[in-house]
Amino acid sequence: MSTENIDPEGYRANVGIILANDEGQLLLAGRVGNKGWQFPQGGMHPNESPEEAMFRELYEEIGLEASQVEILGCTDDWLRYRLPDKFVRRGSMPLCIGQKQLWFMLRFLGDDEQVRLDCSDDPEFDRWRWVDFWRPVNDVIYFKRRVYARALHELGPHVYPEGLPPRPRWWPKRWKAVFDKDIERARRVSARPGPQSAAERVPESH
Repeated sequence: MSTENIDPEGYRANVGIILANDEGQLLLAGRVGNKGWQFPQGGMHPNESPEEAMFRELYEEIGLEASQVEILGCTDDWLRYRLPDKFVRRGSMPLCIGQKQLWFMLRFLGDDEQVRLDCSDDPEFDRWRWVDFWRPVNDVIYFKRRVYARALHELGPHVYPEGLPPRPRWWPKRWKAVFDKDIERARRVSARPGPQSAAERVPESH
């Protein structure tokens, strides 16, 4: 059975994982063979629920079991990003032009020694570290920054209920302007009466 789950618009269904420790720091992992950093993430299999996909990816990518984390929240809807043309595999069918992601915020209940990067046949990461709350927006590849900012803004209150840490002063003004527009757009959409959340609309496994 194919593990691809690409919608008619060309977006692959995906889950993202933000793991927070007791100090409010977030786990950021380094991709094998290059200097890029990102949150754990991975594609959803057909008929796999978001939560099932999240726990599968959690183990495959950083070696953690469900008992070692607590789910704090999930984004209300898909967050999408398009791949730059140079990253689109034109010869693959169905064509994937980007990702649509449901993001989970988790609290880490275990010890750092329990994080493992060798639990799959093809490891995604070869290093990891705890970073300050907004740092991942800077360290992730450029075309994922807007999604990261959206996910952190929406899910951050689960870790910082009294208010999110201030954004870094050194962020370029153009970043702040774009992120603010995205957040305002999301607020308008969430205020409209509508159907159930994206997570609830994804079919459960049979």
